[in-house]
Amino acid sequence: MALNPTADEIQATVDRIAVDLCAVGLRPGGVVMVHSSLSSLGYIAGGAETVIRGLLQALGPAGTLLMPALSYSYVHADSPYFDVRITPSNVGVIPETFRTRPGTRRSICPTHSVCGVGPLAGALLGGHDLDDTPCGKHSPYRLLPDCAGQVVFLGCNPRRNTSMHSVEEVVVPPYLWGRMLSYEVTLPDGVCRTQLCRSHDFAGYAQRYERVVDLLDDTSHHSGLVMAALVHILDAKAMWQAALDAYRRNPLYFVEPRGPGIGD
Repeated sequence: MALNPTADEIQATVDRIAVDLCAVGLRPGGVVMVHSSLSSLGYIAGGAETVIRGLLQALGPAGTLLMPALSYSYVHADSPYFDVRITPSNVGVIPETFRTRPGTRRSICPTHSVCGVGPLAGALLGGHDLDDTPCGKHSPYRLLPDCAGQVVFLGCNPRRNTSMHSVEEVVVPPYLWGRMLSYEVTLPDGVCRTQLCRSHDFAGYAQRYERVVDLLDDTSHHSGLVMAALVHILDAKAMWQAALDAYRRNPLYFVEPRGPGIGD
């Protein structure tokens, strides 16, 4: 394992990641919401930054890259403070590296923010603070199907599918809602304001969002290898429709009973 990879080694890895992603089914020029696990990819010369560069290269300049920057581990009822500039995400090294890159934008939501770059980033991220729920109608999660988006699970289980919360907010299954909480939010210009946002609950249930994969055909779900990682790519619109239909048949389709807990 090279401890100090050369620029050529890093670029070769960027190229390999981009080629692998497109071979699996990522659409160049499109919009993708990426969930990720760096460790699953094996050794990556240059680490998380190389993975991000690979994603951007696969998308090309016309593409828009989004990643959840969830911060519910740091921002909650006992610590209701969110600074869009510095509050870290708690969903892994790739999204945290993405959050801190120059040029990355972040939506304003205390617990379920999204980071993005690309031509549609402003339109997808800019209205998130208009919602008083984590994944409401102005959130990037809700808007993704309308722009022919894809949801990418780069080496992680499709159970980690934050977009499914936006479907739940339409259907409102019985386990969904917790308390309405008041947060102190610091905006990009340093101005502070109070924002109300209703929490998700999930007490008594474990999420089983990977079940949506079984409801999709091979035109809307692709899987394959990127480096050493198994990758799933889901068409967001098809995923939404399949999930809505399943929830309406059975509002508990995507959960199973467990002890008390909090969803993500």
